[in-house]
Formats: sequence, structure tokens, C-alpha cells
Amino acid sequence: MLKALYKKKKTTRFDVLLTIVILVFAVLLGRVFYLQAIEGDYYRGKAEGNRLRILSMTATRGLMYDRNGQIVVGSRPAYMVSMLPTGKQADPKVLEQLAAYLQVPVKTLADKIEAHKGGYEPIRLASDVTLDKVTKIEEHRHELPGITVDVEPLRYYPHDTMASQLLGYVGEVSEEELAKVKQAELEGTNSGGPIGAGTILGRSGLEKMYDSVLRGVDGGRQVEVDASGRPVEEVGRKHTVPGRNIHLTIDLNLQKVAEKAVYDQLATLRLQGIPAKGAAVVALDPNTGAVLAMVSAPGFNPNWFAKGITTEQWNQLNTDANHPFENKVVTGEYPPGSPFKIITGAAALELKKVTPNEMIYDSGKHWLIDKRNAEGEALGWLDFNKALAKSDNVYFYEMGNRLGIENIDKYAKIFGLGEKTGIKLYDEGRGNLASPEYKRKVFNQDWYLGETFDAAIGQSFTLVTPIQMAVVMSEIANGGIRYQPYVVSRIDNADGTPEEIFGPKKLGVLQVSKAVMDIVRNGLRDVTLEGGTAGEIFKGLSLAVAGKTGTAENATGTDHGWFVAYAPYDKPRIVVVALVEQGGFGASSAGSIVRPILEEYFHIPKPVVAPVNGKKGDPKTGTSSIKEQKVD
Repeated sequence: MLKALYKKKKTTRFDVLLTIVILVFAVLLGRVFYLQAIEGDYYRGKAEGNRLRILSMTATRGLMYDRNGQIVVGSRPAYMVSMLPTGKQADPKVLEQLAAYLQVPVKTLADKIEAHKGGYEPIRLASDVTLDKVTKIEEHRHELPGITVDVEPLRYYPHDTMASQLLGYVGEVSEEELAKVKQAELEGTNSGGPIGAGTILGRSGLEKMYDSVLRGVDGGRQVEVDASGRPVEEVGRKHTVPGRNIHLTIDLNLQKVAEKAVYDQLATLRLQGIPAKGAAVVALDPNTGAVLAMVSAPGFNPNWFAKGITTEQWNQLNTDANHPFENKVVTGEYPPGSPFKIITGAAALELKKVTPNEMIYDSGKHWLIDKRNAEGEALGWLDFNKALAKSDNVYFYEMGNRLGIENIDKYAKIFGLGEKTGIKLYDEGRGNLASPEYKRKVFNQDWYLGETFDAAIGQSFTLVTPIQMAVVMSEIANGGIRYQPYVVSRIDNADGTPEEIFGPKKLGVLQVSKAVMDIVRNGLRDVTLEGGTAGEIFKGLSLAVAGKTGTAENATGTDHGWFVAYAPYDKPRIVVVALVEQGGFGASSAGSIVRPILEEYFHIPKPVVAPVNGKKGDPKTGTSSIKEQKVD
């Protein structure tokens, strides 16, 4: 009986052990089944990820052409050096060796690697690497595991700083931006091609405004790598899709002349001890609104960003008090000075506050308030035409007295001031109009007659942008039509055929009679003739020019200089507006920029200048010095 019980107990233990063994094998088999059958794709992908890498290929950005088909912005092939991530910390010896070949600090490479947050995408370490450096890297490739050298398109600005704020610049997408873009793609709100690590994006100007058109779609190469991360074989490829081209209204030759005129004049003024901090110049076709040239000085070199800007270059640009990134033509807001007298005069004539022939006496100051001409000049009896040609302050103080600030403000709005022009560029300024409401809102103070006088000559709280003044001059030149200024005339399809064409866009008609406009135009014509404030500037020019000088008071420094013009006087084809920051009197600062632009546009040979008192004359003016009547 005891033996039977013992035998039964032994069998039970064996059964337990057998059950345990079976359960263990069942768990192992279940795990194997789970890993292979259920999670097989996942782990297979992980294994492939350790063996395969995707090397991104940057798409060629679309080109920008000027109005005559000349390339303004393009791309060129360049060597790029990248590192394939291995999930491990980069070997310091490899970084030191690579830094020596690239002739950059080791920290520069280490910072770029540190900024990379996981993933298998290549880390771009250097762009536009010279052939001699590439040769050294290739010769020591076996010593540089994970380092690759590829040829990719590099954004190229053949004219360096020319129109830099208008054209803009590009840069590689950051990790933070990439996260935002991916979220936008998930939400269906992202435009353009897909964006990944290494994608080049437009950062400012037209590059940013038309990024979805210019960018294209990046591609990539799938390569097999060995244990050290060195590419061994290409196993697949996704071809890039180039970006589409855009055509600009800019005339490249005119742009070059405008740029040279600006920088030559700034240098000349500074030699004379005038600060001349910067300048803004824009040329428009008054019959369409097309921008023919646009200069904002100082500028910057967008090639710095395309290649990968250095810390020194970035600090240089960001510490420049003259704001090289700002497109002063569109965003800069300045007192309009005497060019505003065009609006004051048109309002006074239209509302019959004065007749063209009424004579008003200028004794050097106004009889109600002691407000004078800039240098206290007394020009005697003046009619409207002479007052505009001489830019007499006292006469226009009286026009302000008769009009009142409400009418001045009303006609400024009629001409389009106080609102954006609608040009498709970022951060366009709206400007500001002087009014009792504005003063009450901002300063909580009453309005005084003296401030109406100031507003009548373009001072007080009135601010305008150069592009706004170009639109005002276009309205005067073309008979009263306000066009929306534009800089892109066409977007191409991939095959080069037009996808979208842009042309003149009429925004409104000036509510001023033709008779009044003719009187104003006559006065503007006399500005550039002998005896006018810009007579010396345009002396000897075989072209009838209408214009207006201006000197705008600047509370923080030397006065700003304005010159606004159109030509030919009888059949206008171009409007040019120039502003020199802290340039002093408008004729001698801004006017000297306008003349060479008109000479280039109308293909007028520059005059041969005879020496004056043994000294060579100014080739821009035909004189050795320019004297402007200081009444602005």
C-alpha cells in the first residue's frame, strides 16, 4: 500500500516538471511566433535600417529671370560633405581629421552634429566645398567612416548684393521648422512639395514669397552601408522634381545702374561729411505698375546663406545699425517732406482755395505763425507754379491754413497714402497720416494750427514709404489711374510654358480734375528747369523730366533727402523715387541718383564734362558742385 502511494507521488512530481517544461517551450514558441509572424515587419525594418540609409537629394530651385530673360537668381552644382548617423557619438578623431581637411573649427562640426536630433538622415556638415578639400577627403575616405561627399545644386546669386532684400535668401530647414511643417502636412495646410531634413527653404523676399513655386520636390538615394556606416552600394533612387521658374518685371541692366548710382552717391556724400546712412530707390512703369528696379542700401550677400553663413558674417549683419535686411522701399516709413506739396497743392486747387494765378507774398515767414523757409529765404510774390518749382514753404503753409487738416488728410487718402499699395512683398508699411485724431490717440493732446502748417509741407506725423510715393507719382504721370505695383510677371510650368501671367491691376481713379493735374504737372516740370530746385541736376539732359525735391526733417539726425520724378514729361514711361537717409537736401543727395537711372533707361549718352577750375566735374550732373535752393 505504501509503495503504491509512493509511486503515485513520484509520478505526480514528474508530471509537474513535465508541465513546466512544456509551458516554457510553449512560451518560447509563442514568443518566436510573435516576433516572426506578428512583429516580423517591424524588426525586419529595424534590421534594414541598420543596413540601409536614405541619402537625400536636394531639388534644384526654380530660376528667377528679369523682364528680358536674363538670369537674376540661379543654381549651380557644388560639393556637399555629410555624415551618416550611426546612433553613436561621433568619433572625436574623425571630426578632428575632417575639420582639418575642411579648414573649419572642430566645434563647428560638433555643433551641427549636436543639433541633429536622431534619425538616419545625413547631417550636412559643409556646403560648397572646394575641389582641393574634396580631394583630400576622398584620398582619406577609409579613415573617415560615415562621411560622404555628394554633388548637389546650390542656390546662386550671380550679382551678389544686388536687389538682395527684394530677391531674399534661402536656408536649410531647422529641426523645429521640420516638426511644424510635418504637423501642417498632417493637417493638410502645407503648400508645395514635401519637406524633409536638408530641404532648402526661402527665408525672405521673393525666395520666401514664392517658395512653394521655386522649391520643387527633393529626392534621395537608398544605399547599403557596412558596419562602419560607409556606403557600399546604391539599391534604389527617387528622382528630384525641379522647382518652377518665375519671371520678374525687373530690368537687370537698369537695376545695375541704380545700384551703382546709389552706392557711388552714398560714398560721395560721406566724403563730404554727410552721414548718408542708407538709401531706397524704386523705378515703376506708371502705365502698368510694373517695378523696373528696386534698391535698398545697404544690402547683404545672399550667397553667404546659400553656402552656410558663418557666425562672424551673421553677427556682422545683425549688428549693422543701417539694417541691411530691411527692404526700405517697402517697409521704410519716412516723413515725405516737400513731395507732399504735390498733394497739398492739388487739394487747394481742386477745392478752389487758391487759383493758379493768385500771387502770395513770401516775406521769409508766414504772417500768422513764425514758420519760415529752411534757411529763412524770402522769395517775394509767387503764383502756384513758381511756388512748386521753388518748393516755397511759406506759400504752402498758407495752403495748409486755407485747407485745414481735415482736407489735407482727405486728399492724402485720395492719393492712396495711409494704406498699403498691395505690392506682393512681405512687411509692407502702411505709413501714417497726420490728424487731430492721431495726436489725441497717441499723445492725448490738442491739435494746433502750426501742426497743420507742418502737415501741409509733409512734416508733422505724416509718414510714407518710397513705394507709396512712387504710386503717387504714377497717378500724376498717367492721368490719375492707381495701379497696384508688382514684381512678378509670370510663373512657369515645369516644361517652361506659362502657368500664370500677371499684369496691370487697376485699383482706382484719382478724384482730381484733369485741369488741376495739368497745373501740377507744369509746376513739376519747372522743378527740373533752370531756376527750379533741381535745375542744376538735369542741366543739359536731352529729356523732359518732371520732378520734386524734398528735404524731410529727421528728429534723430541729419535730414532725409527725397527726389521723385517721371519722364518724359509729355508721355511718361518711367517713375523714379529716391530717398537718402540722412542725406541732407534732396536735389544734391537723391537727385544725383535719379539722373543716371533715367539716362540708362532712355539710352542717353553721358555728357563729356569739361574741367571746372582745373578740377574734373561731376559726371552725373555736369558740374563740380550743386547748389539747391534751401527752401524744402
